[in-house]
Amino acid sequence: MSKPLISHIGIAVSDLEAAARNFGLITGQKAPDVHEVADQKVKVAIFASAGVEGGRIELVAPSSPDSPVAKFIEKRGEGLHHICIFVDDIHATLSELRAEGVRLIDEKPRRGAEGNLIAFVHPSSMNGVLIELEEKPK
Repeated sequence: MSKPLISHIGIAVSDLEAAARNFGLITGQKAPDVHEVADQKVKVAIFASAGVEGGRIELVAPSSPDSPVAKFIEKRGEGLHHICIFVDDIHATLSELRAEGVRLIDEKPRRGAEGNLIAFVHPSSMNGVLIELEEKPK
């Protein structure tokens, strides 16, 4: 595995537009990239770091009341949802984690908001933090 590089920090929000306005004030990016991820029942707004690979802020809002993010907000409130780490080869990383007994939410990768392969690692194996793995774009 290469040195960890944070792809983004995911923040669960109830009102994507209001949160995007707030984060636009501190990032200077008034129009984040917005994506709908239908299979995860979320809509995301991504604030990119200029000239830096990774280090983005991703606001995640439920697009359905039965979304996992809606349940997260109902239980814990808005705030830090996950940390996403770039990996070189997501299939190899999942195999290594599985072999070490790490609890995975996703046994197989799926497509994320920007089309890259992603998979989630259960917080119980990561000291209470939900970790998303994202394969670096080639």
